[in-house]
Amino acid sequence: MTDTPAGPSGVSLARALLVDAFGRVAEDLPRLLDGLPAAGILWQPDPDANSIGWLAWHLARVQDDHLAGIAGREQVWTTAGFAGRFDLPYAALSIGYGQSSREVAAFHVADGSLLAAYHAAVHAETVAIVETLTEADFARIVDRRWDPPVTAAVRLVSVVNDITQHLGQIAYLRGLWERRG
Repeated sequence: MTDTPAGPSGVSLARALLVDAFGRVAEDLPRLLDGLPAAGILWQPDPDANSIGWLAWHLARVQDDHLAGIAGREQVWTTAGFAGRFDLPYAALSIGYGQSSREVAAFHVADGSLLAAYHAAVHAETVAIVETLTEADFARIVDRRWDPPVTAAVRLVSVVNDITQHLGQIAYLRGLWERRG
């Protein structure tokens, strides 16, 4: 019997899975934004629907906000100057949660490059954070507003779930936009 190298286990496996999950979104989002004119990025199928641009921004904002919270760091949104570069008519640390249709419609961006750049910066910070997490970090309570309180592990799974859903919505909207002619 020959020995084979052991694969990752425990915490290192959890970190590897999370990096892979976040990485899949980071690979697909730029492709979905690429080549879309501003009209396509801002198009809403109806007045109460989200646009591709707003969804991409919200996806990145949630990831940025929640990962910064887990790590006890400031958000890329502010530290890298993206808040000023986007110049949106929202509160400085808004992540889009609970915004009205009017607020969603107020989202603006000239093209997908700023959205892609922001998410790329958030993804790099995400990987840096995830790669340092320990077993104690995964078990640490990060939000006591829920019953039961939310651990970092649960928050990370929640973020992956949220951003992959929004990525699917973006893909669907892009398909609708392209079929419009």
